[in-house]
Amino acid sequence: MTKREKLDAQFVVATVLIICGVVLLFCGLYIPPSGIIHSSVLVAFGEICTFAGGLIGIDYHYRFREFLNRKSGDDEDKKEREN
Repeated sequence: MTKREKLDAQFVVATVLIICGVVLLFCGLYIPPSGIIHSSVLVAFGEICTFAGGLIGIDYHYRFREFLNRKSGDDEDKKEREN
């Protein structure tokens, strides 16, 4: 798996976690519990998913920036070597 593929997978996981977390937060707030899962469990899990997705997203942002900097730096090095 290349570094770019790892970054893409990390972005997808972060996005899915954030979406699931937000959906569960809304479910815990607006759907009356049927007695099986208490709403506080849904809210807590939603907060955890949202937080984890946010951390993964922040990590992705800086790793992607580093990836772009290395890629553009490699192009500049090649140009300098050719001259």
